[in-house]
Amino acid sequence: MGEENEIPMLIGDEGEGEEAPDLVEAEDIPRVPVTILTGYLGAGKTTLLNYILTQQHNKKIAVILNEFGEGSSMEKSLNIGHGGDLFEEWLELRNGCLCCSVKDNGVKAIENLMKKRGKFDYILLETTGLADPGPIASLFWMDKQLESEIYLDGIVTVLDAKYAMKNISEKKSEGVINEAVRQVALADLLIINKTDLVDGGELQGVTDLVRTINSSAEVVLTQRCRIDLDKILDLHAYDKFDNESYNRTLHSRFVDGTPHLDQRVRTVTLEAEGSMTQSALDSLVEVLLWERSLTNSAGQHVNIYRMKGIMSVVGESRRVMLQSVQELYEAEPIDQWQEEIPRSCKLVLIGENLEEECLSDFLGSLVATSSVLP
Repeated sequence: MGEENEIPMLIGDEGEGEEAPDLVEAEDIPRVPVTILTGYLGAGKTTLLNYILTQQHNKKIAVILNEFGEGSSMEKSLNIGHGGDLFEEWLELRNGCLCCSVKDNGVKAIENLMKKRGKFDYILLETTGLADPGPIASLFWMDKQLESEIYLDGIVTVLDAKYAMKNISEKKSEGVINEAVRQVALADLLIINKTDLVDGGELQGVTDLVRTINSSAEVVLTQRCRIDLDKILDLHAYDKFDNESYNRTLHSRFVDGTPHLDQRVRTVTLEAEGSMTQSALDSLVEVLLWERSLTNSAGQHVNIYRMKGIMSVVGESRRVMLQSVQELYEAEPIDQWQEEIPRSCKLVLIGENLEEECLSDFLGSLVATSSVLP
């Protein structure tokens, strides 16, 4: 087993019979950020996880390992209990990080983890190679009690530079998008790993492909998942979106004709000058996320995986940030509109069957005229 896959020395957690130390009152503890770490089988998730845990980051990180893969070095380092308990064993690293084994991604697992709050200030959740990160991300908006204690910081997807093209192009049954494509589409950060195993042309092909699917996420090229931790931790991908982020996505878009193995999934950026009424914003959410009733020129239903934007809402002096994963969303007023900046609604959409013209027409139909702007 290579050096990059070795797990650091572990120290046993408190004995079962010992009383837990006094914890700080919940209201005095800031919400804990959660990063979902996903990627196809063999891409390097465990290598990245081990790298993060052994670096100096001044954080006490709790790690949830979901359904260990065959031959996982992390699995061999943990003492898994009997009886299929949800949380079976806790081990503590010398730098204060915590590791645990967990059998599913349910809310109960995270609630049990939060009983130890005060011992850690960050959570990394590693999924299986075949996991769709969408439902996992949705957990953090479905449970209000959980949301008051933690928040989703971002989704990081690791890809194998040598096999990413093959994984993404794998044909599934009619109407089914493969897991590798969804992992790329939902990512807030894309790590193309093992770049030393491919030549420049192959690497450029993989980079172009993932940017065509998701031009909103930053793409980082690595060997052995060596990466600046500032690019992974504290992304604030779900509570921060601004003009700079929108423009970066706009400028990284690919023109029609760029090689793309699955044209059903892509990124579209939209902008309409003016403001929406609150009812128009509700209609946007209903049509795109809940009813999924909008169709493109070929009669295919638009299916949004991820949506984010900055909206101008009639009667609201602040910019409204819109964030969604699948059918769940948040619309939150943030900072004040600057007087010199014209009011507008800007959206980034990632999903299936996205046709820019029909989406632009739909957005334009919901925007109020300048005469009723606040």
